[in-house]
Amino acid sequence: MIAKAPSFWWRPPGLASALLAPFGALVGAETLRRMGKAGGSVPVPVICVGNPTVGGAGKTPAALALLEFIALRGGRPFALSRGHGGTAAMPVRVDPARHTAADVGDEPLLLARRAPTIVAGADRLAGARLAVAEGATHIVMDDGFQNPGLAKDVSVLVVDRGVGVGNGRVLPAGPLRAPLAPQMARADLMLVVGPAPEPDTLPALAALARAEGRAAIEAMLEPEPGAIARLRGRPLLAFAGIGRPGKFFEMLELAGLDVAEQRAFPDHHPFTEAEIAALAAAAKARGLGLVTTTKDAARLAAFPAIRGLIDVVPVTLRPADEGVLDLLIAQAEVRAAARRGGG
Repeated sequence: MIAKAPSFWWRPPGLASALLAPFGALVGAETLRRMGKAGGSVPVPVICVGNPTVGGAGKTPAALALLEFIALRGGRPFALSRGHGGTAAMPVRVDPARHTAADVGDEPLLLARRAPTIVAGADRLAGARLAVAEGATHIVMDDGFQNPGLAKDVSVLVVDRGVGVGNGRVLPAGPLRAPLAPQMARADLMLVVGPAPEPDTLPALAALARAEGRAAIEAMLEPEPGAIARLRGRPLLAFAGIGRPGKFFEMLELAGLDVAEQRAFPDHHPFTEAEIAALAAAAKARGLGLVTTTKDAARLAAFPAIRGLIDVVPVTLRPADEGVLDLLIAQAEVRAAARRGGG
């Protein structure tokens, strides 16, 4: 994971990206070669939520939305995550009462609040088998689109509307993990998350998806109304260590909150007690309230005294067409049934 993406990734291709393009071609070719391998399978539908670029795009909120829809349909879905930086022996079922972000990663703790969650490390197939053994009727993978270990029945690519796919080039020349067109060809849907920037990235993304016979659906991250109401009228120091912290700050401002100061940290940043204490002191000195994301809050559980001074804003992903989630789930069920029938 790159702590801070190079600024040229988000500009039209120039000299830096041109010089690195040959390395990107090698990285992209190797990623596509790996993705072409046949993965092992499990006897339940597998829905993968991934992204074509490095960094955060809204995968975990999308996975949470799918878990909720499956449960509403009467299923018992399990979330499957690699876990970022976890130290627990894997695969392991997450126990929020016992595990911390240091044990299993921050995102699995969020997923485990909605559905049973397995952290698998690099071995997604072993994690999926454990989920099935524990009673999963469906598996929702948070990330792992480029990992070939587990066969997917349906895949969704999530893209941050605020930055799109940047300069459209592959690591290290740009943010893509592999060329977009062949990634899109292996997916079933592109979910474009966030408000429209200027200029809007959606038209170009939709055209790229259509070229591969796929749809691009808009979605928004909606903050919890109660959390916004509690924060309204208070000047805030907002901080975040997610893929694109600016997305969190923009959401707060769009909700009408007074974000007086912003502090951005790298994705999955392992906050220290001294860092959080310094944030609290800076906020107090200026008369500001502290606010962060649910993902960051999962990494602050080790500091309960300071954690109590920080407000958290949960979010829910809402597709413009919520019926698309039902269609994806149904499609995954049909394909899984065909797999079982063919086996």
